[in-house]
Order: sequence, then C-alpha cells, then structure tokens
Amino acid sequence: MKTIIFDMDGILINSEPLWKIAEIEAFAKVGLDTKATDFEESVGLRIDEVVQIWHDKVKWTNKTVKEVEDDIVNIVIREIYTQGQEMDGVTDLLKSLKSKGYKIGLATSSYQRVIDAVLKKLNIGDYFDVIHSAEHEKYGKPHPAVFMTTADLLNVKFSDCLVFEDSLNGVISAKAARMKVVAVPEDCNGSNPKLIVADLILNSLADFDADRIDSLFK
Repeated sequence: MKTIIFDMDGILINSEPLWKIAEIEAFAKVGLDTKATDFEESVGLRIDEVVQIWHDKVKWTNKTVKEVEDDIVNIVIREIYTQGQEMDGVTDLLKSLKSKGYKIGLATSSYQRVIDAVLKKLNIGDYFDVIHSAEHEKYGKPHPAVFMTTADLLNVKFSDCLVFEDSLNGVISAKAARMKVVAVPEDCNGSNPKLIVADLILNSLADFDADRIDSLFK
C-alpha cells in the first residue's frame, strides 16, 4: 500500500495569498515597500529563510529578523481564521484516501502554530496519521528533509510515497526524497516549465482520482 503526503499551504488551504498579505504588512513596518509578486520565488520556503533573504538584501535595523518572522506568522494566523478557505477537493480526497486505508501524512514548511490554525479552521486534523513541520529540520524545502522525516515517522519507504505539492520548491524537495509528486500549482506558478519534473500536474485536487495512485508508480 502506497502512502500519501500532503503539503499544506496552497494544497489544503488557500493560504498563499494570506502569506503575501502578512509579508507585505510586516515588511512595511521595517521600511520595505513590497508587492505580492515579490514573494513568488520564495513560495514553499520556511518563513525564517524568506525573512533572512530580505534582511540580507535590505539590512533593516529597527527590528530583529526573529521579530519580523514572528510578526508575519501572527498576521497569517489572523488571516487564516478570518478568511482561510479549503482548496477544492480537499475533504473529498482525504475521505476517499482514508476509506481505502492509505496512510496519510502532512509535511509543510509552515510552523506548528500555523499548522494548528489551519487544521482547526478546516476541521481536517483527524485525517492525518503524521503531521510534521520543517520548523524541526535543519534545512527547509527544497531540501528533502521534511518529506524524509515524515516518511520515517509513517514507517514507510521514501519510494512508496506520493506527494501533493503546489510550489516548485516543494516539488524539488519531494523528488529529491525519491518520491512521486503530483503538482497542483497556484496560478502564479502554473505556467512554470520547471514543474515538468512532477509526475503529474493538475489544476485542482478535485481532478485527482484516488484509483489512479498505483498507476503513478509503474
């Protein structure tokens, strides 16, 4: 039996726009005038890595990197509770996978308190056998550590895992772990030719048929 691992942001919840809201708001407090498209290349990275990238460029002095990071996380949690929405097909697919006996994992770059907010908002926590954050890894995506640890916690081989990811960084991470990957990119990444490295590209989880899982491993 194969194992299914989900990314969270942009796969389970439409939170990528919320992260952009949070980043724009928090970075404005340290003098950065940013827009949503400024963060497209960093989708899938841990937020501490995103903040460090910007600090290396701008070197603001009125707040620490950690303070900006915490501000972004607090804002995105606020936005999740006020306007977070489940992505199309999430609950139906989780129900289908669970009914067929698949092990289901969650592997995300988001911190545990963001995970907790999302699972509470969507009421889907009970579907997951293992929940793991790259917060606990030395390296975030595109390093494969978060997926490898999730597979270890599920007690399965890396090569028996199928991952659902929305970002190129996430797809690279899962492929580096020798896992099969279904890419479900958000609009800004949908035309990225590099996503061809995924085993399947879909517009929505609602388009995925759980009966075709075994065919992806042939």
